[in-house]
Amino acid sequence: MTTHMAIATAGKDVTDMLRTAGLRPTRQRVSLAELLYSKGDRHVSAELLHEEAVAADVPVSLATVYNTLHQFTEAGLLREVAIEGNKTYFDTKVSHHHHFFIEGENRVIDIPGEGVGLGRLPEIPEGMEVVRVDVVVRVREKR
Repeated sequence: MTTHMAIATAGKDVTDMLRTAGLRPTRQRVSLAELLYSKGDRHVSAELLHEEAVAADVPVSLATVYNTLHQFTEAGLLREVAIEGNKTYFDTKVSHHHHFFIEGENRVIDIPGEGVGLGRLPEIPEGMEVVRVDVVVRVREKR
């Protein structure tokens, strides 16, 4: 399959994916979705996706990238992984799993399999329910 055909096929797939998620497949959404999902499961920041878009000649502002990532997250196409107050990654793998954050590299990777066990959750406030439990284990190279 030629590269052009692969992109066209990916474009059709992401167009269907966007429509199924209730999002209108605008040119910018389709282009960003192709960039996001063409490399398999991964974790990206808005800044990284913006750099990839610029390199691929996709005319999009950083603000549009942020808005699109949040729209994809709200539609269930991405999972938001907050590392610090000002650093957020978006995960293309939306199933339940946890993450390692590699300090010094600012990189997020999945914890394989059932790598985290939770013994006990705190008592949930009245009228509330647990939506999800996110565990981020911060690691660095040994010194």
